[in-house]
Amino acid sequence: MEMFDLLAQRAQVSPDQPALEDLDDGTRYDYRQLNEQAARFAAAATQLWNLSPGDRVAYLGHNRAEFFAMLFGCAKVGLILTPLNWRLALPELQVLMADATPAVLIYGSEFEDTAIQLTQSDVQGVLLGSKKATEGHADYYPALEAVTPDLSAHEIRSPDSPWYLLYTSGTTGQPKGVIQTFRMMESNYFNIGVAVGLTQDDILLNVLPMFHTAGINLYSSAVLMAGGCVLVSRNFDADQTLDALSNRATVFFGVPAVYQALLESSSFDSEALSNVRSWGCGGAALPSSVAQRYADFGIRVRTGMGMTETGPTVFLLDEARVLDKAGSVGRPQLLVDARIVDHHGNDVSHGEAGELLVRGPGITPGYWNRPDATDSTITDDGWFHSGDVARCDPDGFYYIVDRWKDMFISGGENVFPAEVEMVLYQHPALEDVAVIGIADERWGEVGKAFYTTAAQCTPPDSAELKSFCRERLGAYKVPKVFEHLEQLPRNAVGKITKQSLRK
Repeated sequence: MEMFDLLAQRAQVSPDQPALEDLDDGTRYDYRQLNEQAARFAAAATQLWNLSPGDRVAYLGHNRAEFFAMLFGCAKVGLILTPLNWRLALPELQVLMADATPAVLIYGSEFEDTAIQLTQSDVQGVLLGSKKATEGHADYYPALEAVTPDLSAHEIRSPDSPWYLLYTSGTTGQPKGVIQTFRMMESNYFNIGVAVGLTQDDILLNVLPMFHTAGINLYSSAVLMAGGCVLVSRNFDADQTLDALSNRATVFFGVPAVYQALLESSSFDSEALSNVRSWGCGGAALPSSVAQRYADFGIRVRTGMGMTETGPTVFLLDEARVLDKAGSVGRPQLLVDARIVDHHGNDVSHGEAGELLVRGPGITPGYWNRPDATDSTITDDGWFHSGDVARCDPDGFYYIVDRWKDMFISGGENVFPAEVEMVLYQHPALEDVAVIGIADERWGEVGKAFYTTAAQCTPPDSAELKSFCRERLGAYKVPKVFEHLEQLPRNAVGKITKQSLRK
């Protein structure tokens, strides 16, 4: 399918249907208004900021309804939106700016000081907020009001044209810009929207950051394609989230840390959440104990798996199998082909672990300015090397065993840290766990476990934890070193950043 003006089409089909609502400032757009706002953005970008097709537009700010106006506005005139991770330090943001070389940086007033330092070269600054713009910077809203929008649909373009760039979290090294396309968004709609049964009657609460594929595509872009409404939360707040889930939302997607925080909130009331018909989780494995607690309340949380490079949806667990297939990410969805291979690229025997390879229209065309990384990750016949160790059970359900690079060899035996972590999670005093391989003169490598303790629990000593592991694991898998931390480092979607622990 060619890339057509999805938003203009939706504005014709259901112009008065609610599209977006910002829960923090009350901004609301129906599809007619959202299309007009996107068209105004496109006009301001080309007429006032002198941007041309292919130019990058960076955004640094918390979630806002306007984000999607910028996203679809970029599509109208062939610009490439580049959301920046506002959790990064200034030097890290400067690396992303140097790589993407945006012509314009649109920023929320909450990041004005950082934006000033990022726009000292040839980058134009545009303030999106209520404060007066910095001298030399434009004001977003007056700029959009000053132009006359072209409400006609944009010209047909290739569905593989770069639309937006999403930078990977950098858990395994320097972040790479993953090219996102219309074909990827369309494929994700089929892979997640059809599976969840999204319709224009659905209301999604989005609490995940929009510099990440989950914040854009799980399930926001799919809901907008279906003609539903997206409630945009500026940041995750457990009480605000529970209020919206109790009164408004019909579908929800979160990461494990979000689900845990909701359970811990004094506002949690399972009976008030009956309006939500579908619950999804990804970004990291949902602990079986958390899944069970929700199931006890009659809530079945469907775990899935995907990556920025895959659009993102690859797998989704059937709602009916949430408990008996606990730990599984589900089965490949409609427009996905999956393989599990050994170090030589050969398919493994059924049930054995190996690297997960994925193919389909949702796969990125590559990394921005990194043909070397693209060539080493995506084969000539379209298979994407995920870097995940996976296995498939006899029923066709997939399990992510570990990261390919996290595996270490101790005394000639392969050790998958995730397997050790699952055992340590069973210890009643432990709350968070991460295992890495460290050098050892005798065994080559051994395990080191970092852990945090649950509230009101005293950190167990190493001897106790080793004994606990020996009862449940082979001796070579038992960590040699244990270290208690107040908290483990995590990225924006709740994944523990083992690169930080290794440093």
